[in-house]
Amino acid sequence: MTRSELIEQLAKRFSMLVPKDAEYAVNVILDAMSGALLSGDRIEIRGFGTFTLNRRPARTGRNPKTGEQVHVPEKWAPHFKAGKELRDRVDPRLRTPSS
Repeated sequence: MTRSELIEQLAKRFSMLVPKDAEYAVNVILDAMSGALLSGDRIEIRGFGTFTLNRRPARTGRNPKTGEQVHVPEKWAPHFKAGKELRDRVDPRLRTPSS
C-alpha cells in the first residue's frame, strides 16, 4: 500500500474527512513517527509492531565492479518488528478457511 492509497482508504472509511484532511492526518502521523526515531525513541503500536533504530558498525566492504576494498562508515537504519497479533493475522497456516 502506498501513501496515496492509505490516504484514499482513510477518506473512504471516514466520510467526514475530505481527502485533503486525510492526507494531513497521514502526514502528521508519519512526521511524528520519523521525529521519534530521529530523537532515538522507540515506537510501539500495540497489535501492529515496533520501530527502532539499529546501529550498523563501520566495516570494510568491496567494490563489486573492481574488487577494491572500500570503507563503509557506521550508520543507523530503521528496523520494524511485527507484533504477535499482526504476525498471527498474516500467517496463512494460522488462518481458518472462513477468514
